Amino acid sequence: MKFRSTTIRVLLAGLLLAAVTLTAAQAQEAKPRPNVLFVAVDDLRPELGCYGVSQVKTPHIDRLAAAGVKFDRAYCQFPLCNPSRSSMLTGRHPHTTGVLDNTVWFKEAHPDWVSLPQHFQQNGYVSARVGKIFHGGIDDTDAWSIGGDPRKPAATKKPGQQAGQSDRIVELDGDGESHADFKTAARAIELLNELKAKPFFLAVGFTKPHSPPTAPKKMFAMYDPAKIPLPPDFATTPTVPEGFPTASVPPRSSDLFIGREASPEAAREMIRAYHASLTFTDTNVGKVLDELDRLGLAKNTVVVFFGDHGYHLGEKGKWSKHGSLLEIGTRVPLIVRWPGAAGNGKTSGRTVQLLDVYPTLVELCGLPAASGQQGHSLAPLLRDPGASWSHPAFTLAGGGNRIGHSIRTERWRYTEWNKGEAGAVLFDHQADPHEMKNLAADAAHAQTVAELKRQLHERYAQP
Repeated sequence: MKFRSTTIRVLLAGLLLAAVTLTAAQAQEAKPRPNVLFVAVDDLRPELGCYGVSQVKTPHIDRLAAAGVKFDRAYCQFPLCNPSRSSMLTGRHPHTTGVLDNTVWFKEAHPDWVSLPQHFQQNGYVSARVGKIFHGGIDDTDAWSIGGDPRKPAATKKPGQQAGQSDRIVELDGDGESHADFKTAARAIELLNELKAKPFFLAVGFTKPHSPPTAPKKMFAMYDPAKIPLPPDFATTPTVPEGFPTASVPPRSSDLFIGREASPEAAREMIRAYHASLTFTDTNVGKVLDELDRLGLAKNTVVVFFGDHGYHLGEKGKWSKHGSLLEIGTRVPLIVRWPGAAGNGKTSGRTVQLLDVYPTLVELCGLPAASGQQGHSLAPLLRDPGASWSHPAFTLAGGGNRIGHSIRTERWRYTEWNKGEAGAVLFDHQADPHEMKNLAADAAHAQTVAELKRQLHERYAQP
């Protein structure tokens, strides 16, 4: 009888354990997969309230930063739209994609590569796009369930045409209802309502503050140009500082002040227009975030907000991004809000790359790993923003007979032009955040140069 009693107890315990295990598995299966809201902004440097630029009014982006992890040292892989976005959206370095300008589609050379939105699409998500995600006219059309555009031949702009379209300031009436970015926000809100019952990857791309800087008139009125400071290395035309290689500062701006000088007064007006554009974009981003909250989707949606590359506003006399491997041309804002993450509300000072976003989202959403990834998941830093992190950032720039490669660690930036034949620069960002003094030839830093050179050459020796 005792034996039977013991046996019964063992059987009951086994059944209870099986029931608990089944219940847990069912709960896990029933839990909806995280959605993704992927917000891209064109030509956005970290000129935001949450990045310490208090005179710039960006309350909605600041609110997102306060609820997620803000990365203070995030960098693009190429300071130009198509190469940067192709790198980020494939998870591969530009020298691997072969995309080094605004005319090449990555799948022409790599038809088997799966981009970030396509990976989500292939794993049961609705992938939807509104606004600029891939470069204009070079969309990965098949990656989108909703919103893909046919690819178009690259348009060639003549210098005068480029200046006329880009090198100006545009003031809008009302709330900017006529502008594409206003319409992008409205369409994103429609898509959130359409997709709220499905796992979605919604990519929303805003074009401003890309030139020409554009905003409603009332947003220009928020800024007094007389109170706008000029950068400490401001110059009226592109200027190569003493001790820098000539290649380090492109001789011509390609977006603003094209072929003309920027007086201090004109420079302040242009920076004012850039700031007004930021407030316009912030307002549009805020509309989308508010709708995400209103629909109750924020609690199960990973939000990624980023700029595709840096931008000069008079630093070293330059007014554009292309060709710059200085800090201001490569550093970008990056904010990730992962619901429930321990790091939310904190800032990470670790050096990260846009290249890291693809593997990060794959891990956060529990998708199978994508092949060929050259970045690293940021999940450890979302749990602990101060966690150990040993990955530097790498950026490539230029083309033709002027190619630069740069490595950025938490303290140092080291850059070589034409593999060092056209010169090199080393900056100590602890002592010189505006990159005023080149230490590359300083014997006291020879060991630092040797180590960074080793890492740089090792990275770019890999396919």
